[in-house]
Amino acid sequence: MKAYQNCYWMSADGLKLHYRDYPGDAAKPPILCFPGLTRNARDYDALATRLAGAWRVLAVDFRGRGRSEYAKDPMSYVPQTYVADVQALLAEQGIDRFVAIGTSLGGIVTMLLAAAGANIAAALINDVGPEIDPAGLARIRGYVGKGGSCPTWMHAARSVWDSNADVYPDWQIEDWLAMAKRLYRLTSSGRIVPDYDLKIAEPFRAPGNAAPPDLWAALAHLRDVPTLLVRGERSDVLAASVAERMVAALDRAELVTLPGIGHAPTLGEEGLRQPIDRLLAQVA
Repeated sequence: MKAYQNCYWMSADGLKLHYRDYPGDAAKPPILCFPGLTRNARDYDALATRLAGAWRVLAVDFRGRGRSEYAKDPMSYVPQTYVADVQALLAEQGIDRFVAIGTSLGGIVTMLLAAAGANIAAALINDVGPEIDPAGLARIRGYVGKGGSCPTWMHAARSVWDSNADVYPDWQIEDWLAMAKRLYRLTSSGRIVPDYDLKIAEPFRAPGNAAPPDLWAALAHLRDVPTLLVRGERSDVLAASVAERMVAALDRAELVTLPGIGHAPTLGEEGLRQPIDRLLAQVA
């Protein structure tokens, strides 16, 4: 038996969007998980499985990723549209208060949801901030939308290893294979390809669309909210100085820096288990 159900909702512009629904205690606010730019709901399976039962967890596929439909207009692949899509999900499910967990792009969506008035009970922002390091931005722009295919899962694992060896220097081949199965999908022709619409790169590469302006103002809406900030020590997206400024801007924030890891932590690291549990313990 799967630990979750595959569920769907409709966006305002008529896209069928997907999320995994891991059942849990209906008396608590549900946890909504938002993935990174080229990632999908599968990234959160280990964390969601651990928390399910005690918590209901909804792991979202943003439009153009995973099981969600691809957008007809690629210029809709921007954070403001993802916020509107999540707002449609909240309305459809009758969710008026929730815990937000966001990695990279998902962290930007979390901040923008707060600015839009979402009732966030607690937040985990994973390896992203109101300012994105130019080095990380250049690296992401260099690979997003490139495409390509692999003949076997082992080839896919090797490809992921080659491009992420500096991010997870201690990983073994089984870790890279597991990541490949989160990142790629098998086509009907038997090829293994990235599991996202390559056109997400079009607005991302346009000036000003990689991250919306004035995210410091958006972050300020989380000032009184219990917040866990996670940073990989070797991150080229979230600078240590920006992370420290984020802590200073929030009244109830904890910063955890994971040694030896780049962008972005998987949230399955052993050093995060207790901080995540401490964060959730603050949710009434």
